[in-house]
Amino acid sequence: MAEIKPYWQNYIDGAWGDGGAGRIDVINPATGARLATQALADSADVDRAVQAAKRVHVSGALSDLRPVERGRMVQAMGRYLLDHIDAIAEVLTLEQGKPLWEARIEIEGAARYFEYYGNQAETVEGRSIPLGKGYFDFTTYEPFGVSAQIIPWNYPIEMTARSLSAALATGNACVIKTPELTPLSTAWLAQAAEAAGLPDGAVNILCGLGKEAGAALSAHRDVNQIVFTGSVPTGIAIATAAAQNVVPCVLELGGKSAAIVHDDADLEAFENDVRWGIYFNAGQVCSAMSRVIVHDSIHDALVERMVGVAKSLSVKPGIEQPEFGATMGAMVSEAQRDRAAAMVGQAQTDGARVATGGRKPNISGAFLEPTIITDVTPDMAIASEEVFGPVLSVLRFSSDDEAIGMANGTSYGLVGGVFTRDLDRATRAARQLRAGQVFVNEWYAGGVETPFGGYGKSGYGREKGREALWNYVQTKNVAIKLGA
Repeated sequence: MAEIKPYWQNYIDGAWGDGGAGRIDVINPATGARLATQALADSADVDRAVQAAKRVHVSGALSDLRPVERGRMVQAMGRYLLDHIDAIAEVLTLEQGKPLWEARIEIEGAARYFEYYGNQAETVEGRSIPLGKGYFDFTTYEPFGVSAQIIPWNYPIEMTARSLSAALATGNACVIKTPELTPLSTAWLAQAAEAAGLPDGAVNILCGLGKEAGAALSAHRDVNQIVFTGSVPTGIAIATAAAQNVVPCVLELGGKSAAIVHDDADLEAFENDVRWGIYFNAGQVCSAMSRVIVHDSIHDALVERMVGVAKSLSVKPGIEQPEFGATMGAMVSEAQRDRAAAMVGQAQTDGARVATGGRKPNISGAFLEPTIITDVTPDMAIASEEVFGPVLSVLRFSSDDEAIGMANGTSYGLVGGVFTRDLDRATRAARQLRAGQVFVNEWYAGGVETPFGGYGKSGYGREKGREALWNYVQTKNVAIKLGA
């Protein structure tokens, strides 16, 4: 393992520097020990970053480029990440807790965003609108200008890449506020921007507390568009601040997503979906399979299989897990782990049964055993509140309508799934599920190419796919009166 440098700075207007709010410790969740310290930005730092981005926008340094040129820069950023994947993965694992092999998957996913949106830069085209002989009318798309992006701690590299790549491809300059818990690995994105030849100020990356730097960024008068992934309360606060300046937002606010498993489902294949759906990244995934709604007739058999999956996982520090396999790392912090464990305890008090897990293993660090809870009913908090941990709740159903009602019975609506060999049943469920993305017979089916976003309190706007491009551009119509 390489030595981690002890102090990390913010990146504003092409230069690394300290923060006006001092420093913050970054903790290795697998050990509880300090990993490094990070410069902490204040509102003045935020203003400097926004002004740098605004200068780039006003100058046309990005937006005046031929789209293919911007696209090539964006693609080059992805290649830079792949060229440095070993170093980035190690830091990401140490600050976030996920297995080293999962960290590599995250970096590869980030690179894929830069590849995809770099290719899309040339495809943002307007259209002509016929108004008769005396007019020539057409539309164009222009970047908003300064895109503020507030990033979650669960996938700091990949979630930054998701919004940054699309914003740059469409000609926006960006200010990124990294999460306080996992700010270190995003430093390579600044290095990637430099290596790709982007102008100073096009990419600004700073770490700050939400109540100061995050609040200053979301309320800044020179920010033209905001992207946020995180909790509902914080999303509401950001949207409220943005509304004061009439600034559009894209909000991805999590979910309590359900997989409906019918009596004709392939249970053996479903075991793999459980592994990826709830235990990848220790369940700290907005679109995690946090509920399984299973038909009465196969309930016991499926629970037995899922318990087997949970018990097969080796839980230990992520840095000790370099190879792909049945492993799970630490949660991001002891506070996050304790919250998840408390929710498990409350579920037991409410009458649910822990089929496996639910405890803190006898090792140091922010670990929680892979957990499965049965006898869950829709009225329990564990059935409707997001745990954001390796905790799977199991509910029973006897009719298709009952299953859909349970799946739609929360305030969220990010993703959902249905597992059945009956295509008609799957198609009906896909129409009825109140979710922005529906998986049929494979959790996380899709990719960078497929749009992603929520209904209800899961937020609004769409990330991924071509749909995401429209978050970062405004439509302008030009109507020309022609001479006789």
